Amino acid sequence: MIPGGTRFVEELRAAWDAGDAVAPIDLRLRGAALDAAIEAISPTVMVDPSGRTSHQGRPADPGDALVINTSGTTGRPRAAVLTHDSLAVSARATSAALGVDPGSDRWLACLPLAHVGGLSVITRALLTDTPVEVHDGFDPGAVTEAARGGATLVSLVTTAVRRIDPSLFRKILLGGSAIPADRPTNSVATWGMTETGGGVVYDGVPLDGVEVREVGGELQLRCPMLMRCYRDGTSPVTSDGWYPTGDAGSVADGVVRVRGRIGDVIVTGGEKVWPDPVERVVAADPAVSEVAVVGRPDEEWGQVVTAVVVAADPDDPPKLEHLRDLVKAQLPAWHAPKRLELVRELPRTSLGKIRRSSL
Repeated sequence: MIPGGTRFVEELRAAWDAGDAVAPIDLRLRGAALDAAIEAISPTVMVDPSGRTSHQGRPADPGDALVINTSGTTGRPRAAVLTHDSLAVSARATSAALGVDPGSDRWLACLPLAHVGGLSVITRALLTDTPVEVHDGFDPGAVTEAARGGATLVSLVTTAVRRIDPSLFRKILLGGSAIPADRPTNSVATWGMTETGGGVVYDGVPLDGVEVREVGGELQLRCPMLMRCYRDGTSPVTSDGWYPTGDAGSVADGVVRVRGRIGDVIVTGGEKVWPDPVERVVAADPAVSEVAVVGRPDEEWGQVVTAVVVAADPDDPPKLEHLRDLVKAQLPAWHAPKRLELVRELPRTSLGKIRRSSL
């Protein structure tokens, strides 16, 4: 429970050298949310700015390296256990895909370290002897300064990459939320999850050793990067090693296409609508600052496509019919929102993912 920076890296190294596993805690958590995160991890030692204290938890198994809480966008968090072996495989595969040269490249870690997207930057750098600079969160000025000072590689989310000059970096790993069509040319769209130790598919292509298949519309993964189990000892992995991701998509000619979370699909009048393509069209309207598309219960349609919008100008918000016309010009008519809800902001996780359960 310490901020990102040199001390964080030193404590991680010390724990690994002692044969222990490390579990980062989001320092913004309070009350019941903090209690739930700690309960899921069940640590034996707590490290904070004042030092180390014993805690009533359970030891890790030999070979365990990281215990990371899932994002917890819905329900209580679960803690995935990643081994040293899985991290080493991930570090080699990601570094090979990016052409990392430890002699000339430097990683910048500026995403929350309690999430795998931020923490994996540090572990990848340590395991490949690549220099790394660690920030305590994302600050556009500090990120720009780091890039001008020699940082060449960074992992970001969409909301962050829009606040910097992306051309300052050699490569940007981009994940955490819907990837925009106009993303920087030097960015790599990643797909993965806590249970895989981060991204395992880059620009639609699985990394070395990663298998992806589609079963009943759901994407499943099999790879050496997979977690050993959850901290409570349970595992969703099948007996032959496949992990059902909960994401819908397809695999064709070796290319993986992800549609979104299965639970996010909207069924309206018997037709399926995925939020992402509708959000892309609506977000392109200058009158829209942010948008989330959800399904609202409806007696006639089952669900109706609803656009929850943050207006660029609250005094001149977009009109429903205008947004419907935009969507129908690019997508089948049933994708067009039948309702428009104007809000001041959208609920998001620290990685920029929309908390759809809060909508």
